[in-house]
Amino acid sequence: MIRLERVLVIVLDSCGVGALPDAARYGDEGASTLPHTAAACGGLDLPTMGRLGLGRIAPIAGVPPDPSPAGAFGKMAERSPGKDSTTGHWELMGVVLDRPFPTYPGGFPPEVIEPFEARIGYRVLGNRPASGTEIINDLGEAHLRTGRPIVYTSADSVFQIAAHEARTPVDELYRYCSIAREILTGPHAVGRVIARPFVGEPGRFVRTDRRRDFSLPPPAPTVLDRIQGAGLPVVAIGKIHDLFAGRGITESVHTHNDADGMQATLHAISTTRGGLVFTNLVDLDTLFGHRNNPRGYGQDLAQIDVEMAKVVSRLGPRDLLIITADHGNDPTSPSTDHSREYVPLLVGGPGVRAGTDLGTLATFADVGATVSQALGVAAPAAGTSFLSRVFMG
Repeated sequence: MIRLERVLVIVLDSCGVGALPDAARYGDEGASTLPHTAAACGGLDLPTMGRLGLGRIAPIAGVPPDPSPAGAFGKMAERSPGKDSTTGHWELMGVVLDRPFPTYPGGFPPEVIEPFEARIGYRVLGNRPASGTEIINDLGEAHLRTGRPIVYTSADSVFQIAAHEARTPVDELYRYCSIAREILTGPHAVGRVIARPFVGEPGRFVRTDRRRDFSLPPPAPTVLDRIQGAGLPVVAIGKIHDLFAGRGITESVHTHNDADGMQATLHAISTTRGGLVFTNLVDLDTLFGHRNNPRGYGQDLAQIDVEMAKVVSRLGPRDLLIITADHGNDPTSPSTDHSREYVPLLVGGPGVRAGTDLGTLATFADVGATVSQALGVAAPAAGTSFLSRVFMG
């Protein structure tokens, strides 16, 4: 029986590696976030992840396929319907959905908006699908003048509320979001209500890092619940706490950007002696994927890779590192929305069988099953552990 001391899971938010077979149903035929980003940048500088086997997963300019990688590698398909962060992260931790969250390409209906407006005391602005940066530029001045919050959505199952920090204090914006979360249940149970605070002057509005996600609680116990229930630590870094509605988490670390997320991960390696360290690096998605900025995406990945080398160097003999993603967001496509893609899977650590080709796994839940086995907790209903394939113990 293989039993490890600690597992680190790092999610490169939106870093897909090619369209899934059903991508056309989502309007994502041909999407390939990482390969297309690499091509647009004239190649990527990712020696750490390349050494683990990244170049063996897909053709990535600047990341040649290492003939003898130090890690195990493969890619995973998403079994749940959808292409959003909540669905992806829940599946990573063993909960596979059988139906997608509701989406609102025509905006939210009166049965949602009217009770929301009644409870907050304002009519809303917007109520349509939009880019977050564009809609605050369009409606931010009206919001400052009237106090009416900006409500918008996207191709994902989200109810987003934007407000200027000088006009609507952030705690008040969070209260609006809590009210929306209470209303958005049943047939309107969106995956996330998201607070989108911003600052600045008309024409120069900028979103701040005080974003907060109000997710539905997972419909079944996740691997996080099982680890916490076994008395082991679960350190959630970045938006992990929000995506799981705080469930199964013993310590939560808010981060300002991806560099901060990697620093928090390094700190957790020094301070957390067992259990799970679960990190989400959201800037790849929010700042670069959604804004169709492949060069920014590539530069952020390069900085993450530098810090990833430090993570790898600090792994102990009973540690396991898993690097993956939750969906795609091809910054070279006309769309600014998430894309339905395979996600990469890299596994590292001193005890990992170097060069193991895991192939294509049928579900993200194989990660959760592997984490469960590694830490000696009950396995989720979904997923198959690959621990015995990658760990020499």
